Amino acid sequence: MTAIVSGSASQALSAALASELDCPLAAVEYDRFPDGELLAAVPGFDADRAVVVASTTSHAAHLELLLLQDALHEAGAEEVVTVLPYMGYARQDRAFESGQPISSRAVARAISTGADRVLTVSPHEEGVCEFFEPTAEVVDAAPVLADPLPDDLADPVFLAPDEGAVGIAETVRDTYGSGEIDHFDKHRLSGDSVEITPSDADVAGRDVVVADDIIATGSTMSEAVEVLHDREVARVFATCVHPLLAGNAYTKLAASGVEAIYGTDTIEGPATAASVAPVLAEHLSAD
Repeated sequence: MTAIVSGSASQALSAALASELDCPLAAVEYDRFPDGELLAAVPGFDADRAVVVASTTSHAAHLELLLLQDALHEAGAEEVVTVLPYMGYARQDRAFESGQPISSRAVARAISTGADRVLTVSPHEEGVCEFFEPTAEVVDAAPVLADPLPDDLADPVFLAPDEGAVGIAETVRDTYGSGEIDHFDKHRLSGDSVEITPSDADVAGRDVVVADDIIATGSTMSEAVEVLHDREVARVFATCVHPLLAGNAYTKLAASGVEAIYGTDTIEGPATAASVAPVLAEHLSAD
């Protein structure tokens, strides 16, 4: 029997996945000791196979995942499958300066010690999957980004904020069923400064869907949206797999003129509008 085990940051997604797979949700306890140390336990766990669903959105979430994996092995699980809807540190796939760590490799090695199999949803850099042992499997969630879009988009343009996200924009367009593809050129000037060069697409009077894998601070996307409004765009929708929306990202995008922000439940929050549970279920039920 398979049981779904939820990290504290992925409870809604875990429940949705359990429903998709018709599997039970295991009881999980999250607590802290008086000194502040975390406790994550699975009291009464009784299944051969455990699927841990845990977005590592914080330091605590990383540690909680490691504790859950260990608890499941201790409880007698014969196989522990770890699903990372959002993998923290995945964007740090190389040492940016001499003496710095490759952070994604460090966390992948730690997670691998307690996992027989790892799945991660639309990582920013797919190369990070090779840091896991065995290699993590990529689950492409871009198709579900079309689900919350309005049915009445006017002559839509699906726009990537840079060339690297064109594949996501194409997938969303193909799933939606119609529209043009284009992208901005993005040039990073420094660690927190980016220059956006407008695309050649004619957007006047048309609806635009800006699609990316992650919205972190919202700075790049809000700059792109402002350019679109300068060109008399009709409506602008922002969509992404991972709605991290750090700091004031949500209000920053709203102030720039975004009609709506759609994300998935890889990071559960105010922008969650689509679930990756069905695509995860396809990968897990194919065993």
